[in-house]
Amino acid sequence: MPEIVDLSRELYHRTPAFPGQPPIIHGVWKSHDEAYADSGNVHGNSVMYFSMPDHGGTHLDAPRHFSASGTPINEYPLENCYVMGTCIDLRHMEPKARISPEDLAVAVGKSGEPLVKGGTVLLCTGHHERTFPTLAYSTDNPGVTVLATEWLAEQGVAHFGIDSMRPGPIGDENALVHKACLDKGITHLESLCNLEKLIGQGQFRFVCFPLKFRGGTGSPVRAVAIFED
Repeated sequence: MPEIVDLSRELYHRTPAFPGQPPIIHGVWKSHDEAYADSGNVHGNSVMYFSMPDHGGTHLDAPRHFSASGTPINEYPLENCYVMGTCIDLRHMEPKARISPEDLAVAVGKSGEPLVKGGTVLLCTGHHERTFPTLAYSTDNPGVTVLATEWLAEQGVAHFGIDSMRPGPIGDENALVHKACLDKGITHLESLCNLEKLIGQGQFRFVCFPLKFRGGTGSPVRAVAIFED
């Protein structure tokens, strides 16, 4: 049997969300007891509801996030959501550090695995493991620079992922990292977790199918790494 590693944050009421975006709301619309009574005491099926931004929890950014003319999430190629990938170890980076092309190249070399053209590379900074769900989770992440983002694109990956709620360091550079993704034709995933389980394990199948939000700028995903037999 293949081994499946869950890389997705759990969603729950008021889970940490990106500053300035709507909160994640989750509640009971109808309880089992209420539904049982409504059915005339035949059987009760509970229903819950949620409200969240399309960049809540572990999610994939659509090019529409970067530009009004970019591809929306419902048109994003599903082939890019079922790819081979690698994970590199950046846990030595300090909080709020700027991850350079040189940092990435060294980490790739130490991993012993080349980056997969048309695939993904997941950046394990250890940020989620160290800080979630404290306030520092939303402020203190290391992140890639614009030059590092361009370097990743030049290696031929479809996207990269990171274990924090933004790809770049907090501040203006994060916005410019998004622009660099647009300019270079790649995208990224944010708020991954459990990347530590992938370090040193070689290549894996990465799956991150989004919801089909019409015109969406992104979508929550159930991101997993699969180590196939």
